[in-house]
Order: sequence, then structure tokens, then C-alpha cells
Amino acid sequence: MLEGLEGKVAIVTGAGRGLGRAEALELARQGARVVVNDFGTTVEGGGSTDNPAHEVVAEIEAAGGEAVAHLGDVADWDDAEAMVRLAVDRWGHLDILVNNAGVLRDRMLYNMSEEEWDLVVRVHLKGHFCTLRHATKYWRDAAKGSADGTVYGRAVSTASEAMLFNPPGQPNYAAAKAGIVALTLAAAQAVGRFGVTANAIAPRALTRMTESLGGFDVKDGDFEMYAPENVSPLVAYLASPAAAKVSGQLFVVYGREISVVSGPTTDTTFRTDDRWTPENVDATLTGFYDGRTPISQGYLLH
Repeated sequence: MLEGLEGKVAIVTGAGRGLGRAEALELARQGARVVVNDFGTTVEGGGSTDNPAHEVVAEIEAAGGEAVAHLGDVADWDDAEAMVRLAVDRWGHLDILVNNAGVLRDRMLYNMSEEEWDLVVRVHLKGHFCTLRHATKYWRDAAKGSADGTVYGRAVSTASEAMLFNPPGQPNYAAAKAGIVALTLAAAQAVGRFGVTANAIAPRALTRMTESLGGFDVKDGDFEMYAPENVSPLVAYLASPAAAKVSGQLFVVYGREISVVSGPTTDTTFRTDDRWTPENVDATLTGFYDGRTPISQGYLLH
């Protein structure tokens, strides 16, 4: 077991199934007490009467851990605040926030409705904002009352490689996930001085959101390459005291691989002796891009 997670209090959103469930179970296995949040909707964001959060709580308790269900909407300001308050009221503090909750409404950009855009951006991006806002406020206030001005705080956000590869049928999802990375890195800058870290992961896993895509049932013997349980160890590490110096990072994680993603970097810089004009921009850039493969099937290939 990782040292330092026993007795910590964690919130895991979207924890009824898939990645969130695996992460909630792993944190509980490491000794953390877990608020298991799930709104109980379908993968498309529709209503459902069967909320799996209670099953995850029962599973944690059956293994000797402590957990409580929260059935609120992560993108609702008051529900997100209540989620933080539930953790603090029940166990006295909050140490870890893991954001997972999300929905899909895939459509080509020229076919996408306003509702399909708004729903996905709301649940993913606003959902991360609301929980991060209330958690970081709690940590900042707690740090102000501490002897050294710091507090234990770990935030883990769930992004996606969609924000790197920009699949053409997911403009809403890719944009929301890119926003989550930016939000998380901004959070890392804002709360670092309080002893709080914030990191993002881009997992590849077989879940309700990916099962329709195919290709996620790969096995190497008995090893399931895209099992959500291959992602949860990284989340547990990022939530632990061992990761105190890890913040503002994006990780791609699946199977037996963890990749650290570098920030955007400059490809090529062009300079002019005088000033730029449309004519010398043309003379400079057209030839450069003539030697490159243009955007094809949603991916920019060099």
C-alpha cells in the first residue's frame, strides 16, 4: 500500500461505473474514505432511475472501507458545494478530489445542435470547474488557518487524448477536454502555494463512453490492456503524499504505459528583416506548408 493515504478523505465523481468506480475502489483499498458521486444518467446524459453509486459504496464497505454516496450533478453549483460539505461534515476534512463525470453527444461539427454542444461542455468543463472551485476554496481557507499556511490537497482531473488528436466527430468533447487541461494547470498555479497539487490524466479505457468505438477489448494473455483498473494506480499515486512535487502535469495512461505530456511547443519560427506584409507572409509560409501533409480525417500530420 502507498504510505499516507490511510485516513485521507476523497471525492470521486462519476464513480458509479468505469474509471471512477475503479479509482474509488483503489483509493478505498489504500485506506482513504470516499464520497462516491454519480448522477446516475445514461452515457448520453439522459435520466436513469438506477444509480450505481450505492453499489460502489456497498462494495467498499464490504471490503472494510468507509464510503458514502452523493447523487448530485457535478455541474450544478450548489450540488458541487454540497459534495464538498458532505465530505467535511462526515469525516472532518477533504484531501482529494478526482473528477471523472462526463457524457457524450458525438456529432460532426456541421450537424451538431446547440443542445449537444452545451450538454457536453457543461458536464465535462463546468463540472470540473464547480467541484474544483469549491474544493480549492476549502483548501485555501484551511491553509489560512494552519500553522505554516499549507494544507494537504490533491486534485486529479480527467481529460482525454481527444484534446490532442481532435477527432472530427467529437468537437464538443475535444473542446471540453482541452478546457479541462487548461483549467487544471491554472488551478495548479493558483493553489500550489497552499500545498495543493493539481494534475490531469488522459486515460485510455474500456468504459461505457468507449465501448461503442471498438478496439478497446485488447488482451495480452490474461491482461486486459484497456481495463480501468490500469488507470487507477496512477490516480492513487497522484493523490498520495509521494506526489507532493508533481503538479501541473498531464499524463496519458493505459495498459502498461504512463506517458508525461509536454506542453505546447514552438514548431518553427520565421522572422522578417523589416515588417510582415501579406506578400512576404505568403512567400514564407506557402512554401513551408507545400512540403507538409494537410489536415486529413481530423488529424494534422507533418
